[in-house]
Amino acid sequence: MAQSDTQTPLEARASGPLAGKVRVPGDKSISHRALILGALSVGETRISGLLEGEDVLNTAKSMRALGARVERTAPFAWTVNGVGVGGFAQPAAPLDFGNSGTGCRLVMGAVAGCPVAAVFDGDASLRSRPMRRILDPLELMGARTSDIREGGRLPLTLHGARYPVPITYKTPVASAQIKSAVLLAGLSAPGVTTVIEQEASRDHTELMLKHFGADITSEPEGSRGRRITLTGEPELRGANVVVPADPSSAAFPIVAALIVDGSDVVFSDVMTNPLRTGLFTTLREMGASIEESEVRGDAGEPMAQLRVRASKLKGVEVPPERAPSMIDEYLVLAVAASFAEGTTIMRGLQELRVKESDRLEATAAMLRVNGVKVEVSGDDLIVEGRGHVPGGGLVATHLDHRIAMSALVMGCAADRPVKVDDTAFIATSFPDFIPMMRSLGADFA
Repeated sequence: MAQSDTQTPLEARASGPLAGKVRVPGDKSISHRALILGALSVGETRISGLLEGEDVLNTAKSMRALGARVERTAPFAWTVNGVGVGGFAQPAAPLDFGNSGTGCRLVMGAVAGCPVAAVFDGDASLRSRPMRRILDPLELMGARTSDIREGGRLPLTLHGARYPVPITYKTPVASAQIKSAVLLAGLSAPGVTTVIEQEASRDHTELMLKHFGADITSEPEGSRGRRITLTGEPELRGANVVVPADPSSAAFPIVAALIVDGSDVVFSDVMTNPLRTGLFTTLREMGASIEESEVRGDAGEPMAQLRVRASKLKGVEVPPERAPSMIDEYLVLAVAASFAEGTTIMRGLQELRVKESDRLEATAAMLRVNGVKVEVSGDDLIVEGRGHVPGGGLVATHLDHRIAMSALVMGCAADRPVKVDDTAFIATSFPDFIPMMRSLGADFA
């Protein structure tokens, strides 16, 4: 895959201990949903702690294009005056989501329940990603597509349903994006829309729908699944939302603090929703010192302060059922595994093959070029940790912000510097990653 037109390479070198107290950016999943549900509500929604990365800003632009009034009132503080369920207006231009699969797929769900047509587009990376599994249930609900590329890829035109039909839909994989798209479309459908998951995915959409006044229930289904039931045509009301710090963003400096000798870093207000904390569970199993305090919550989402200290890590086996709670964190977990003693086996990572890049192969390549023994076996990643990483490699990032950040974290403790070919797109999710890491003591040049 081609890199960005203007590349911004960067090198990470071994540093002294990392130390300090920081708050990583607001959670991206919550930020997207707060903007979308604010736009589908009546009245004003006030959001504090919003992630102001490119992905979320593109969702804000799409809500404006669809008729909501969206304004930035202060750093990380936004207001949304919504149009109500089913009230989106016809956008005058294509909705460009840049690199964001989450923003694009959730807005597809929201648009599918409205009698408007919208062109969905994005950057080269997003254009390469499959959309069919989102579109299939939306078409069952009455939406239709046109001008669509082979494989259900962007750009495409989505024609929302004039008379949306409620459905009962069993998701083919554990995917919060599929579930959320169906539920958002179901807001406009009379009657009950039901989503059945064989394995529970992130429940941010359910929690936030309830916060905005929707009639929604979630019950166990089988041994690990959920049955989510939504009554359509509610009148959602604007609400206040405090966006917790993103555990997926916190993952990078947390792993850096664990692998750099002598480090002691405190992270404030990190989301601790159990469907998002698989990485913390795994790191603790590996021997990581991660202490929680000051636990509180907002809009149904728990958060806590985390104190992370450098630790001697050991290899573990990560079960496949943990994947939905840490799917975005496997890249940086692989870095932690490289510094551990012994073998770490991460099972059931097929979902990594359809992210911004084929993250499974890209992660293996990142490790290999820096002297780590790694194997991809089917959808499993096997890392042979030796307690240290030789480093010295140039990592191809494939327009993927998480590969770039993972490689830079590796360089913080590797024997030799680690270089990445491009960092420009880190801004899609974590605009202040580089200055924040430098403020903790990281040596990036």
